[in-house]
Amino acid sequence: MASYIFRYFNVAGFGEATRLLLTAAKVDWSEENPEWPLEKPNQPFGRLPVLIEHSADGSPDLVITESGTIERYVARTYGFLPADPRNAALQEQLRDRLNDVVIAFFAHKSVSEGERQAVHDKFVDLLDKLVAVHSELLRKNGNNGHLFGTELSFADISTYAFLRMFLINPMPSLEHSPQLVKAKLTPEIAKLAVTVEADPLLEAFVSKKGGLAEYVQHK
Repeated sequence: MASYIFRYFNVAGFGEATRLLLTAAKVDWSEENPEWPLEKPNQPFGRLPVLIEHSADGSPDLVITESGTIERYVARTYGFLPADPRNAALQEQLRDRLNDVVIAFFAHKSVSEGERQAVHDKFVDLLDKLVAVHSELLRKNGNNGHLFGTELSFADISTYAFLRMFLINPMPSLEHSPQLVKAKLTPEIAKLAVTVEADPLLEAFVSKKGGLAEYVQHK
């Protein structure tokens, strides 16, 4: 079986979904936190995250970057995305919408004071729509804590990683996000968080890094 090195900053950020996927896949992996920006020229495209796959058969290493590409590769390789392209696309679109919300949040932190309210309103609108879509999908799936089916999926892990990014030890630019995101959580999304954390594939991860119980227990 292949082994992996995952390079990213020592924050949840755009790396948490990959950490969760590698953990759930039960593969041999380790993490490196490159000194930045010293190591920037040594990374593909000069950015993080980076995933390095060492093949068991001695073939050349696979080195890939971009968080979405890495997540999809690991999810497909280890069965967290359906083999059927149509069913896989239903999950992948949710991951991309999560990313849209994150990008909108960072945008509202970087604009001028005069633009900030309008950009913030756009972020909140995207977040509200995301919460509504996810909550409806969870209800349609029987409110069993999964977005699709009855087992841990790429969509579940992506959504859970999104919550961790904003709620647990956020980056400095996200320091006010816990209150904002917590206020938007629905009982359905809270149950997803609890269900993902209780999955045996992720028990060790949650035990080591902490869970979302304090943020979702009253939902």
